[in-house]
Amino acid sequence: MKLLVKTLAYGRCWMLRRQLSEVEKYMSRLNTEQRRALLALTQREFAAAGQESQPHLYASEGHDRYSPWGRGTELALERMRSGNQTLGVRGVALWLAVAYHETKDVGYASIDEVHRRVLRSVRQLRESVEGRRNLDRSLELHGASAVG
Repeated sequence: MKLLVKTLAYGRCWMLRRQLSEVEKYMSRLNTEQRRALLALTQREFAAAGQESQPHLYASEGHDRYSPWGRGTELALERMRSGNQTLGVRGVALWLAVAYHETKDVGYASIDEVHRRVLRSVRQLRESVEGRRNLDRSLELHGASAVG
C-alpha cells in the first residue's frame, strides 16, 4: 500500500510542477495593473479556500470527499488557458490557492518543494505589487511622477 501511495504522490507532484511552471510563465507576462488584480484575487481565493472544511478540495464539484486532491487546479488551468485575460487571471489566483492547500503539510519532500515554489510565487507577486506601490509613493513625495 505504501508503494501505491508514494507512486500516486510522485505522479501528482510531477503534474503540479508542470502546472506551476505554466502558471509562473503566465504571471511573468502580466503588467502592473494585472498583477495588482491578481494579488487581490489571490488573497480572496486563499481566504475562501481557508473557510472550507477541506480547503484542498476548494472549487472541486462532485469530488470524493476522501480524495487526496480535487479538480481545482485543473479547473484553474482551463480558465487560465481560456484566452480571456480576466478569466485567465482568475484562474491563476484559483490555482495558487488550491495548490497551496493541496501541498501544505503533505509529508513528501517532492511535494514540499512544490509547496515552497507556490509560496515563492505568491511572495514574488506580492513584492512586485508592493514594491511598485512603494516606488510610486516615493516618487510622488519627491515631486516626480511614476512612469507606467
